[in-house]
Amino acid sequence: MNTSRYWSGLILALLITGAAVGLAILSNKAHAGPAEDQKGLEIAQEIDRRDLGFGDSKTEMEMILTNRTGESSTRKLRLETLEVPDSEEGDKSLTIFDHPRDIKGTAFLSFTKILEPDDQWLYLPALKRVKRISSANKSGPFVGSEFAYEDLTSFEVAKYSYTWLRDEPCGEMDCFVIERIPQYERSGYSKQIAWVDAAEYRIVKVDFYDRKDTLLKTLESSEWQQYLDQYWRPHRMHMVNHQTGKETTLTFQPYQFREGVNEANFNQSRLARLR
Repeated sequence: MNTSRYWSGLILALLITGAAVGLAILSNKAHAGPAEDQKGLEIAQEIDRRDLGFGDSKTEMEMILTNRTGESSTRKLRLETLEVPDSEEGDKSLTIFDHPRDIKGTAFLSFTKILEPDDQWLYLPALKRVKRISSANKSGPFVGSEFAYEDLTSFEVAKYSYTWLRDEPCGEMDCFVIERIPQYERSGYSKQIAWVDAAEYRIVKVDFYDRKDTLLKTLESSEWQQYLDQYWRPHRMHMVNHQTGKETTLTFQPYQFREGVNEANFNQSRLARLR
């Protein structure tokens, strides 16, 4: 359950999503067989297996928002993650904004689920209240960035169906290219195409397709570092929105693992008191 790959509609949107996912699955099955599906699933399972047992982690990061004219703004935030070793639940993450002043104290809490809607809450200091993110809004932008709320959850194998498409070089690496189709309700994506480092099973690139099956965004993860001789984390994640021309870049400070994050803080009733 890899949290670095974390960061993530109304009734009409639900109908559109269901139709898009259904058509994508039918199209996928028409061009791929059981062997490709099984290989895609095995790749996803190996990604997950290699990240098991990290316990907890925390890091500081910068979020740089860039509009289509090149103007940018910077935010500073902290991220804490708590692994949940449960096949029915995903990991928990807590994000706290420290800069700039107008959003200082904003806090985001996410409990990843498998096929049920993720539990997510956002505390807004200006409103002095905690807002629950409804499943209909999971495809919306996270605090003005190019990351959607549904992007900000841990990687859980059962949230998608998989198909291996091909092997190909990607930069200095050899990569598996797999298609994954969301199996959870109200996703903003019809499918995702992921490039997976074949040596270390790191997801280095993802193309996100919208409900009309048009390329929406591309996420590239780089500057990887290995921790505890096992756990790989990218120190740079760059998301480009091809439809708006906007970009969001996340840069991470070194991670700290197994230092005992305060589990009591992973509670929506405490978000207003976090500093």
